[in-house]
Amino acid sequence: MKNIAIRLMYDGTKYHGWQVQKSEDTVAGTLESALSKINEQPVKLSGCGRTDTGVHAKVYCANFKTTSTIPPERLPYAVNALIPSDIAVQSAVYVPDDFDANLSCVKKEYTYKIFNAKIRNPFYNNSAYFYPHTLDIEKMKQAAKHFVGTNDFAAMRSVGTKTKTSIRTVHWFEVEENEPFVELRVCANGFLYNMARAMVGTLLYVSEGKIFPNDIPKLLENKDRQQAGPTVPPNGLFLTKLWYKDGANGLFEK
Repeated sequence: MKNIAIRLMYDGTKYHGWQVQKSEDTVAGTLESALSKINEQPVKLSGCGRTDTGVHAKVYCANFKTTSTIPPERLPYAVNALIPSDIAVQSAVYVPDDFDANLSCVKKEYTYKIFNAKIRNPFYNNSAYFYPHTLDIEKMKQAAKHFVGTNDFAAMRSVGTKTKTSIRTVHWFEVEENEPFVELRVCANGFLYNMARAMVGTLLYVSEGKIFPNDIPKLLENKDRQQAGPTVPPNGLFLTKLWYKDGANGLFEK
């Protein structure tokens, strides 16, 4: 039995997230169907995270076990010929038996893209959140710094997937303006359900004056989701970087 890891990217607009569902199109379901045909045996993928409906991935990692003898370097071409054009497998490699795309990942970066203009642009409908109000970038930057570190992020979690703990370590949370876009990049050792989108929504509340930058530590301490900002729409969210201790045999950064 061989363990193969694949690197891919996808536009999540038409999919109900990564995780396989019985009656909905998902990224994992689409890939498993193609890989099962190619390998001539059932394939079950383990993904690096459960991206939600409409969320995108500029980078993503998944792995699967197989007895097939097809060389990994041939897999991207074979898979891409069978799947829709909004998913693309970029590379595949053999990895150690104990490698798991999710459990072996040491940190992830998500980027949220805001289209900050007075008039909407239909070409950005699926790839950025249209926000027509003036943003106070400096206040957002001040507030973002308070999220960095090891904290209990229960106040940034929506009701959903259960976890053993809501404590996470945020390595950075950066706000960058590149008119007409504002990009918010957050990197952590793991994310709770809707955590990244709730953090962005909280920064928008800061910009609107509903929350002050220095309120963030107390907000986290209270662990009350109702005190934080809203969960922003999924279309602006991208998984943008992944790190593995061994670089997943060259697929990602170490």
